[in-house]
Amino acid sequence: MPHPSVTAQETPHKPAFIMAESGEMVTYRQLDERSNQGAQLLRSLGIKSGDHIAVMMENNRQYLEIAWACQRSGVIYTPISTHLLAAETAYILDNCEARAFIGSYKLAEVAKAMLEHADGVEHFFMVGGVKEGFESWEETSAMQPETPIEDEVYGIAMMYSSGTTGQPKGVFVPPPGEDVHTPNPLAGSLGAAFGFSPETVYLSPAPLYHAAPHHYNMMNLYLGGTSIIMEKFDAESALRLIEEHNCTHSQWVPIMFIRMLKLPEEVRKRYDVSSMQVAVHAAAPCPVEVKEQMIEWWGEVIVEYYAASEGIGITIIDAADWLAHKGSVGRALIGEIHIVDDEGNELPTGEIGTIFFGNGGRFEYHKEPGKTSEAHDERGWATTGDVGYVDEEGYLYLTDRKNFMIISGGVNIYPQEIENLLITHPQVADVAVFGVPHEEFGEEVKAVVEPQNWADATDEVALELIEWCRERLSHIKAPRSVDFKEKLPRMDNGKLYKRHLADEYRDGEG
Repeated sequence: MPHPSVTAQETPHKPAFIMAESGEMVTYRQLDERSNQGAQLLRSLGIKSGDHIAVMMENNRQYLEIAWACQRSGVIYTPISTHLLAAETAYILDNCEARAFIGSYKLAEVAKAMLEHADGVEHFFMVGGVKEGFESWEETSAMQPETPIEDEVYGIAMMYSSGTTGQPKGVFVPPPGEDVHTPNPLAGSLGAAFGFSPETVYLSPAPLYHAAPHHYNMMNLYLGGTSIIMEKFDAESALRLIEEHNCTHSQWVPIMFIRMLKLPEEVRKRYDVSSMQVAVHAAAPCPVEVKEQMIEWWGEVIVEYYAASEGIGITIIDAADWLAHKGSVGRALIGEIHIVDDEGNELPTGEIGTIFFGNGGRFEYHKEPGKTSEAHDERGWATTGDVGYVDEEGYLYLTDRKNFMIISGGVNIYPQEIENLLITHPQVADVAVFGVPHEEFGEEVKAVVEPQNWADATDEVALELIEWCRERLSHIKAPRSVDFKEKLPRMDNGKLYKRHLADEYRDGEG
């Protein structure tokens, strides 16, 4: 398992990654040289091992070059969502104590606001162009030596939670060692399970500031593979890229499967996806019908895992195993699964409770000892708040996040089950389900639908969707009302920002 610097010596002209839309290619030699220059620049600014910086930019060439500069200089770098506003970005910069901020010309409006809001940041850079108050990362780093710094040490990314259920938290997972050549933590687990190797051509359709695409690309480059980085996900473009580059591996979220499946059949049949050996999906529960259709279309290359940025545990399930345990996210690969009730008692097989992992990875929420403690119990087991159950064979099934559970008339209702059903309706492009106040029952089920065609946003279609659910679910689970929105707040990590939507209704604004 070589570091990219080793691959650069052995196969200097091999593509490390290719930007899908622009076609811009970075070879391993270029990646090695540019990451060395980045590390030299950080050291010249007095940024040493253990210091923090923050990066906020769209998928571009410089992102992975900067990530590897930090990896080989011991710097803790925080990728920030490109959807955040100035105040939200400033909160993260302050919380992680970033000494440098690297923004993007394409996000110049938010980046410029950081000059006023980020008091603790000492250095401001920009890629793809320069605004007043920023230095050009490309020009400044190009003046540095292309040789390694003298004190190379393993640096890591510190991701922040998406903030779907509260203020974002920095998830600090210690590096695997000090030596930059220490094997990538994922390589021996998911990398081995999914067959990543120097021959891998990995299609990356999601934003690099999210945990999974970030870590998978870093792992793929550590193993000497080639990554195809989509600047922005588009369903048909993804299929074209698989055929064009003979991609062997890919990583998706369920909403991407849904977007591809809802393409016209003639479009789906236009592209050859037979080179795909492993199509990994995670981040959100996948509706059973959606996954069945993907396996029928792509074959038994669909593999699912369940994990979190906190790294407390991992489950995995391949297509053949899933077909025998439909709806499961698999058995534990790392850690031990425990299902726990609200009093901390471990529940028996088949009963729904909070998912904890024991004997998994270590983590802490940056500068949040209270929240770190809340995520662990007295036995050392850890949770991220997801809810589910295990069957007699030890297969885990996700139900929902505890924060999203609806309690109506004393009955626990999990919105994910209803969303998984509604998304299969031909007139539904996306859907969010949550509880709203009800005088008698406490809460009632509300569905907000993004229709395939806005012309379908009618009272008649709303009633049709309610009746359609009542035919397939117990009546208490079926939505009592359906509203329509032209676009739901689903970020490109595949997760619904449902809390904000639900708050609108609970505050009487919906």
